[in-house]
Amino acid sequence: MNDFNETIKSATPTLVDFFATWCGPCKMQAPILEQVKQKIGDKGTIIKVDIDRNAELAAHYHVQSVPTLILFRNGEAIWRTVGVQQADLLVAKILENS
Repeated sequence: MNDFNETIKSATPTLVDFFATWCGPCKMQAPILEQVKQKIGDKGTIIKVDIDRNAELAAHYHVQSVPTLILFRNGEAIWRTVGVQQADLLVAKILENS
């Protein structure tokens, strides 16, 4: 949890993917996040949080459906969405906040 908190406190935007291994849409989101990482390079960070292994963290951020994507900058949640999102939207959100 400390690593998580340190990561989201960065001035660099951090996209957090709250997912579950049993979730079909989460499996669809994973390769999209790989594309996003390639497009943004060092302008943003992407981390994945397994809600089954990190239930307390998921509850803290009111994650009720997966995938839930939350964009953090300087420790603040600045954008969130639920469901599979396309790479172009995610890249745009990260870059406009970098």
